[in-house]
Formats: sequence, C-alpha cells, structure tokens
Amino acid sequence: MDEIVVGIDVGTTKVCTLVGRIEEEAIRILGVGIEPSAGIKRGVIVDLAAASQAITKSVGIAEQTSGVEITGAMVSLAGAHVSSINSRGVVGVSDEVIDEIDVARALEAARAVAIPHNREIIHIIQRGFTVDGQDGISMPLGMRGFRLEVEAHIITAAKATVENLRQCVSAAGVEVLQFVLNPLASGDVVLTDTERQMGVAICDIGGGTTDLALYVDGHVWHTMVLAVGGNHITNDIATGLRLPLTQAEEIKKKYGYAMKSGVGAEETFSVHTFGEDQPVKISRQDMAHIIEARVEEIFALTLQEIKRSGYDGLLPAGMVLTGGTSALPGIRQLASKIFGLPIRTAQPENLVGLVDQLKSPAYSTSVGLLHWAAALTEEDLSSARGHKKRSGMREIHMNLDPVKDWFKRLLPSDD
Repeated sequence: MDEIVVGIDVGTTKVCTLVGRIEEEAIRILGVGIEPSAGIKRGVIVDLAAASQAITKSVGIAEQTSGVEITGAMVSLAGAHVSSINSRGVVGVSDEVIDEIDVARALEAARAVAIPHNREIIHIIQRGFTVDGQDGISMPLGMRGFRLEVEAHIITAAKATVENLRQCVSAAGVEVLQFVLNPLASGDVVLTDTERQMGVAICDIGGGTTDLALYVDGHVWHTMVLAVGGNHITNDIATGLRLPLTQAEEIKKKYGYAMKSGVGAEETFSVHTFGEDQPVKISRQDMAHIIEARVEEIFALTLQEIKRSGYDGLLPAGMVLTGGTSALPGIRQLASKIFGLPIRTAQPENLVGLVDQLKSPAYSTSVGLLHWAAALTEEDLSSARGHKKRSGMREIHMNLDPVKDWFKRLLPSDD
C-alpha cells in the first residue's frame, strides 16, 4: 500500500498544504492547496480566527484536488521565538558493547538541560559521538567502550506560540504530527549530501522571516530565525514610493532588482501613487536602491549570526538561498558580495504530479515537509519489513515506547 504524506507550510504570506504519495523514485504530488495567509505576522499567529480560516481553506483545497481526507500533517515552524543551544550527554556503557539503549540514554542525558518552563523542545539533533575520548564517530553501534558521549543540537520554541499554531491547525480538523523548523525542511530538498558534508549554510528568506541553518560534517550545527523578510522590502517600497502595499508587492516582483548597479539609469515604469490622478514614472534604479538597502540589512544580520556561531570558517560549500524572496533578481550577486562565499539559489527539483505551481524557491519548505514525513514513514516501513533503509537523522521523540522505536529515527544516512 502506497503511503500518503501531508505537509502544511504556514507562512507569513501564504499557507501551502501539499498531499503526496511515496513512490519508488520520488514523491508524487497529489494535491496542492495554496491560500494567502491571514492573522500571521513574522511567522507568529496574531489572529487565531483569521489564521485558522486561512489554514482551513488551504487544507480544503488540497483535499479537493487530491481526493484524500487530511487528518494529520507535518507543519512548518518559524519566528524569532525559535532558539537553539548545543548540549552534551555522557553515559557509561552498560555492557562494554554499545547498543541502542546506550545511545538512547546518551541522547536523553543531552536533553537534560535547563529549559525554561515557557519553552518547548522542537528538535534534538545529534551532531556526533565520542567513545572513550575518540571523537568524530557518526554512529557507535556495536563498538566497544566504557564511556559514550553525544553532542546534540537542541531547538526550542515559545510554548504558547507553538500551542497557538497547533490550535489553528486543529481547527482545520488536522492533527499536528510534528513541527519542523523551516530551514531544516528546506534543507531536505535543496541541499546535496556533498554540501552538507563539506559545510554549508541554507538561508530561507520568506515573507516574514529569514531562517538559517548551518550544516557541518553532514549534521546541523546551528539554527536561527530572524524576524525580517520579503514583506519588509515591500513595506519599504510602499513607503518610499508612496504606494499601496498590494501595488508595491506587484512592482517588486515585476521590476525589482536587488542591486542598484544592475539596473540601467534610463529604465522606468509607471504606477499610480497616492495623491496623483495620472500614472507617475518611477526609475527602476530608485526602487533598486530601496531594495538593496533592506536586503543588505538582512544579509548583514545573517552574517553577524554566522560569525557569532563561530562556524563561519567551516562553510567551504558556501550558502544556498531559497524561499520566495531569493527569487529576486540580483540577490545572489549581492549575497556573494556580502558573505564572500559561493552562493547559489535553489528550488524543489525532480517533482512529479501536480507540480507546476511548486517550481519556485517559495515552495522549498512545503516540499521539504513531505520529504521529512516520507523519511520517517520509510524508516517505519523498512523496520516492519526487516530492512534497514535509513534517510537521515530526524527529531528525537523522548516519549516513544519502546526505545527501539525511538532510536530508529536517529540513524544516519547510508547514502
């Protein structure tokens, strides 16, 4: 029986619900439901009723196009309330040979850090193991040793904010199977194994947030969410050129450029500004100047965060830009100038089914949620069949029972 997976990307500008079927070579997109967001600002719910309605509409459209009733889904998470810490867990090996229980105990020890009562753990991601002082071990199963250490990356979010989002999704009749941080979902789709291994940053620039994840040695080493994104560029254009927001967004997509130097001085377009009866000619260079200032700020804040993490020298594969704002012409060149790294923009590839709308960086997180769900599902199916098909470390559920069911989600890729 083919497995059906569902992802709901709840963004500041849109809610995108995807229904997919896991096939041998790919995930076939069966249903797409895209609805403009409402009641969501900078990745956070600010109006429960409006947000619930937008999510309900998106889910309804996806159900109609797929013919599948949606009862549970992976849901994206972003917002400045998200933060991360690194932790270390140390345990003694019970029987000199490291087994699943020992690894589970080490990860549980890493989890035992002081988390404020108003925070909720979203992901615990293992970064590497050390056995009797020997580090750099990706998976210690079957090794002999007396002392096992694990280094873990723990991502937390404001409990109230997470519950508000859960409530909005539940109002649409859908259970949240798991929250997934935006750049982790996007990274599943747009990063290559080589990039993850060498060291790479993924920067997902959405409407209300800019989400960053750093991968080193194949694992997530640092994550961060900035409460600034493409909508701030639109607001700057609307203010600077005295336009309604809807018109500012339209001309940003049609005539926008991220670097003033990339636009000819003679290039103009006409718009209706506030207080004018006739269309007014606007210089593309003037608008590019407005855009460049804001994009520079976004990248400067991102660079500051990368340097603060201490991993800025560990990214030879550079940075991958994705998210709707990364489609802005000239943004890759500006990023290369500011970061001094190899830069590429990416979008979901190798899609099958109802994919016409999804071939854009704006849908990397949406498609990534399906990949995230499929990886867990395939692990479950493989376990049931006696196979060992593994597709990467996923969130650690501390309450899974028995421990083996929990542990199988930690196994790294065989690829």
